[in-house]
Amino acid sequence: MQPAPSLDPSPHKPGLPKPSLQKLFLTGLLTLLPIWLTWVVVKFVFVMLSDISQPFIGPVLQNLASSYPQSLAWLVQPWVKTVLALLATVAVILFSGVMARRVFGQRMLRWFEALIERIPLASTIYGSARKLLDILQTKPDGTQRVVLVDFPHTEMKSIGFVTRVIREQGTGRELAAVYVPTTPNPTSGYLEIVPVEKITPTDWSVDQAMSFIISGGAVAPDTIPFSPPRPDNT
Repeated sequence: MQPAPSLDPSPHKPGLPKPSLQKLFLTGLLTLLPIWLTWVVVKFVFVMLSDISQPFIGPVLQNLASSYPQSLAWLVQPWVKTVLALLATVAVILFSGVMARRVFGQRMLRWFEALIERIPLASTIYGSARKLLDILQTKPDGTQRVVLVDFPHTEMKSIGFVTRVIREQGTGRELAAVYVPTTPNPTSGYLEIVPVEKITPTDWSVDQAMSFIISGGAVAPDTIPFSPPRPDNT
């Protein structure tokens, strides 16, 4: 006769230690943490987008519900306002992308930028953000865009983006302005001025570097240079 099958549903095998409660808790936490972070970011974006359009969508829905109370009264429900406000905002963003590729849209954008330039604080913020985005979207001349710099000290490296190469006053030595973003939010970071010979160039694209930063290093190529290239003495 064959032995009766085990009634124990546990996958534990003989000879192996059972996982402790602490290990199970950490495993579950690490499993749920990326899901939770994704939900927080998506929820933030959705709420932000819907809040932009709700002041315009709300009165329209209220007027329709008042005009046809028996058939369109459901339009004043909060979830309807949120969904329609979100869809309207996404439609505006897509429309802006289409218009930015047209001559008329480019003229409107230049007119808007000229208007912003007349506002002291807004012109500084908008101009700086616009230049940074334009720099990251274009290929650099003479130097690699994605580099490694000694930060916060010489035994550690941080991913940075070369935004400009300038020269030291008096000596003419080349210095690189390097933006070092933080993890997991790359919109905040530090600005370092580093001698060009001290930076370590990489063959990474901006997209690869962003994935590396946002994922906390989990998404990365298999190899990365760590030491700056040796100077050519010939």
